[in-house]
Amino acid sequence: MNWKLILKVISILLFILGIAMIPAMLTSLSYGEIEEAFAFFKTAGSLCAICLCGIIFIRPESKTLHPRDGYLIVALCWILCSLIGALPFVLSGYTNSFIDAFFESCAAFTTTGATVMIVEFIPKGIMMWLAISHWLGGMGILVFAISLLPALGIAGQNIFKAESPGLQVTKMTTRISDNAKILYLMYIGLSIIEFCMLMLGGMGVFDAIINTLGSISTSGLFSHSEGLAYYDSVYVELILAIFTIFASINFSLYHLLLRGRIVDITKDIELRVFIFIILCTSTLIGLNLYFTNTYESFGDIVRYSLFQVTSFATTSGYAVIDYTVWPTFSKALLFILMFIGGCGASTCGSIKVVRIIVAVKLVLRNIYQRLHPRAVVAVKVGGKAISAPVVSQVTSFIFTFFLIFLVGSIILSLQGLDITTTVSSAIAMLSNTGLSFGAVGATSNYSVFCPALRLVLCLLMLIGRLEIFTILFLFAPSFWNHSKATS
Repeated sequence: MNWKLILKVISILLFILGIAMIPAMLTSLSYGEIEEAFAFFKTAGSLCAICLCGIIFIRPESKTLHPRDGYLIVALCWILCSLIGALPFVLSGYTNSFIDAFFESCAAFTTTGATVMIVEFIPKGIMMWLAISHWLGGMGILVFAISLLPALGIAGQNIFKAESPGLQVTKMTTRISDNAKILYLMYIGLSIIEFCMLMLGGMGVFDAIINTLGSISTSGLFSHSEGLAYYDSVYVELILAIFTIFASINFSLYHLLLRGRIVDITKDIELRVFIFIILCTSTLIGLNLYFTNTYESFGDIVRYSLFQVTSFATTSGYAVIDYTVWPTFSKALLFILMFIGGCGASTCGSIKVVRIIVAVKLVLRNIYQRLHPRAVVAVKVGGKAISAPVVSQVTSFIFTFFLIFLVGSIILSLQGLDITTTVSSAIAMLSNTGLSFGAVGATSNYSVFCPALRLVLCLLMLIGRLEIFTILFLFAPSFWNHSKATS
């Protein structure tokens, strides 16, 4: 391990985190929240001072980051961000429980959007910090840091691969740092456009900021205890649904859009399947709600079914209606969507559509080969053959995902809650959706779980956000023992 370089990169990241607390501190001051402002000042000031010393005085002999270094940096940074992000909650006196504060911070950075607190009592400064944390976690704070590393002579390719979600990292340029800059510029651009659209709909500045940062990161953050039902606006719901879909699309497609390659975008199989899943599921749920007379108005059926399907499919976790009272068929479809998620290289969580496509095609190939034993059939996605190692990675990822889901469900069951609450909470955390069923549902929160199990929920959130293996590597002896890894 290149420990000095690892510490230097972590110092850069945490310095950025300290700077990111300044808007929250200013928000607290503007609303007269002195204790909260002082909490942000102490946290950000101490963090920036310590990290600046690390950036200046740590001088690594080598500026080469190996794959193991990259995975360790990503894992440590997400854990440290969640821990440090929890400090303003405690230092301001908003909560005396560090576990609850860590849960909120972890849910923010992983864009899970879950909470154990009551939204209407959250100070404005803390709410702004949650929104910033969600926004940074959506694209990945390390992706932003990678764009700065070349100035220090540090290559960030292995960090980028370890943090960026999806089947594989799609290069838009030859330099990873340029990729990171392009991703964040598009991310910022979409955020600005959505903010303006919400303002045009009559939303206040503060609410527009919170909803923008919460939706573009597919985290589902809202500033009122009633959720989006507070606005009772089809326009607001439509804007949020559209931009959560935008954020759930592979961001490399936006680069193609800027280059005028519209045909390549329309040919993208993952995008087409993703849109098909949303439309098909919305139609099925809409028909189910119609024939069961759940709502009298056909407009309400279309509105609620389309929005909730979009919320679950993009793992944004918004709720405009109590979906837990829907017919079992509709709830089953929403539950399945939590396992799928959006596209690779996006801000959403879960397995991702591209992996589902590969898995389905792998099953179809095996069926065909059993009927035609001598046939040689490649697994193709978008007309391109997927290599055997990548297919193996996909199958191992999906198997591990379900294994962790089962283990997580068993551990959560120790509290004795009903099976619906237990199972749906496990997948809600692992997929970073945040929405659940049972005792949590659309109107409650995760305070029903004891403090020890809240830590388990945090672990599931981190595992899901970092695509499982980045966290699991830390528990592998060969990861720490280089001789075992190369033997």
